[in-house]
Amino acid sequence: MRDDRRTMTSSARLDPTFLRDDAGVVDPDAVYLAFVEWAEATGIQLYPAQDEAVIEIVSGQNLILSTPTGTGKSLVAVGAHFAALAEGRRSYYTAPIKALVSEKFFSLVETFGAENVGMITGDSSVNADAPIICCTAEILANLALRQGPTADVGQVVMDEFHFYADPERGWAWQVHC
Repeated sequence: MRDDRRTMTSSARLDPTFLRDDAGVVDPDAVYLAFVEWAEATGIQLYPAQDEAVIEIVSGQNLILSTPTGTGKSLVAVGAHFAALAEGRRSYYTAPIKALVSEKFFSLVETFGAENVGMITGDSSVNADAPIICCTAEILANLALRQGPTADVGQVVMDEFHFYADPERGWAWQVHC
């Protein structure tokens, strides 16, 4: 399946810009259908919770998805990045540690292509102007604190959301919520 996924990621179906009309408007139903079609072409059948979550995301709703390990939260995150790309919005993936950020960076590069994914850590940055940015929650929180409502943040996927309640680090999950 890994080889099939690489083949699919290089196809036009993972470049959602084709979903925009001449005015740059995107039909949420078209985004949803394109994402589901891509998932099915890679051999993935969405679970009901994933399907409902992606529908909410493409409809512009906020979402907290709390499901057991192995139920496909990462696929929903891919759907969120796909929806943001379709609408021309910048999206962020955050995680509590750099190792997870790096792991997700490479995964998203495989899915969306190197030109569409960047990574910013306290140590370095790669493709920092990309439409999808992987970073720690603190990096995004500091961006939100510095730039406020003018920050170019169209969509946020926050992994390990249970850190929201952490007395020492929870602020980073709360700043932009």
